[in-house]
Amino acid sequence: MNNTKIQKVVVAGGGTAGWMAAASLAKLLGKTLDVTLIESDDIPTVGVGEATIPTLLTLHELLGINEKEFVAEVNGTFKLGISFENWRDVNEDYIHSFGFTGKDCWAAGFQHFWLKGKRMGIAKEFGDYCGELVAARENKFAITPKHGLNYAYHIDAGLYAKFLRKLAEKHGAKRVEGRIVEVGQNNESGYIESLTLQSGKVVEGDLFIDCSGFRGLIIEQALHSGYDDWSHWLPMNSAVAVQTESVGEPIPYTRAIARDAGWQWRIPLQSRVGNGLVFCSRYMSDDEAINTILGNIEGETLNDPRVIKFQTGTRRKHWNKNCIAMGLSSGFIEPLESTSIHLIQRSVIRLMQMFPYDGIRRPDVNEFNKQMQFEIDNIRDFIVLHYHVTKRDDTPFWRFCRSMTVPDSLQHRIDLFKQTGRVFQVPTELFGENSWTQVMLGQGLLPEQYHPIVNMMSDEELAQFLSGIDQSVNNLVGQLPGHQDFINHYCKSSVM
Repeated sequence: MNNTKIQKVVVAGGGTAGWMAAASLAKLLGKTLDVTLIESDDIPTVGVGEATIPTLLTLHELLGINEKEFVAEVNGTFKLGISFENWRDVNEDYIHSFGFTGKDCWAAGFQHFWLKGKRMGIAKEFGDYCGELVAARENKFAITPKHGLNYAYHIDAGLYAKFLRKLAEKHGAKRVEGRIVEVGQNNESGYIESLTLQSGKVVEGDLFIDCSGFRGLIIEQALHSGYDDWSHWLPMNSAVAVQTESVGEPIPYTRAIARDAGWQWRIPLQSRVGNGLVFCSRYMSDDEAINTILGNIEGETLNDPRVIKFQTGTRRKHWNKNCIAMGLSSGFIEPLESTSIHLIQRSVIRLMQMFPYDGIRRPDVNEFNKQMQFEIDNIRDFIVLHYHVTKRDDTPFWRFCRSMTVPDSLQHRIDLFKQTGRVFQVPTELFGENSWTQVMLGQGLLPEQYHPIVNMMSDEELAQFLSGIDQSVNNLVGQLPGHQDFINHYCKSSVM
């Protein structure tokens, strides 16, 4: 396709996406590349993505990031999962944790053993057999290598971008201030050759990473890559965000609280709380959304509520010619399971694994796009599951979600679990069998049968099996300090 050697990489846009790309390329491939990031102080970033998932630890390990320093600098806390409140029905809650629940066997997941135990009246709640979930519920946390908890972070997105910028510049990445006003393309190939700034400065490059946010300055406005609209499955198209003072110790999980036409997030940092309401404008106005969030927060507000508009969906081509879209320019599913930063990370790592040193070739581009599409489709299905499998019918919004048609791939998973209790993780997808099981059970989907291998255990053996797991979980959680105590000892932030 293009035999130009890739020596100059230009990142268009800052924020988490831009600086994650710049820091990763500069640190891990920087000896062979010139990395430049263009960012305008006049263009604000969306900057509300403050919850992460455990995959971020992998990237941080590659980048050699000191965890204590990182958490302190981003005003961070720790996250063991997400509490879903009012999703199955009003006043019914469950936690989707990052851990593994119970013990599987070669033929069947733990849910099959639990199902028989539940029918016998000897099983506790499904989540009681997961250390991370019980620790979250009891507001406890520690990093324990021997009996490791799976965890992620709550972070200040603005401070995280600054943290990554320092790392990127330390390894040679250069920042250029300015607003991009023109995208220069080759007349014959259509490849991007340069970006012109409002000042008149021209920044040339061989490979361009579009982190320009929803507008998709290069990937869409210049290259017309197309967009698949998913609003018929994910009708959310608006959010209102506001920060508040902390009124208590931070909890080690994100709260996702379902409301009449959407859901509210509550993300605790060390010195403040991030709040927001994701909603569908067909069922709720901006003013109603602002009143809803302001009526359901704790502590004094630190800023005025800010409304953000978006369209759920994905770019048809994440890599087009010599441009790769990352972050919001590549699409937006919605923040329900905190996957936005993960998808940036996956794009960055995938690009580095397939980096086109000697020129861009069609098989690389096609494989990149195929893998990104596959991953995003599976995440989409997981998010849609939360809305569709519900007992709620108290508002027009929830009645729509219950009755809407869902992707065939998701319907198959729902039918499989309902009829057989089976969950199969698709290779390389983000969410594992335990995540699907936790959410389907949490949303009220109870399988009709369990695997017959469970009957190889006598009733007494099954009772001992369940009791042993329960005891092991309680022993682990009993040794953990409080979440705030651990933060004070390990990574207390000076950010106020």
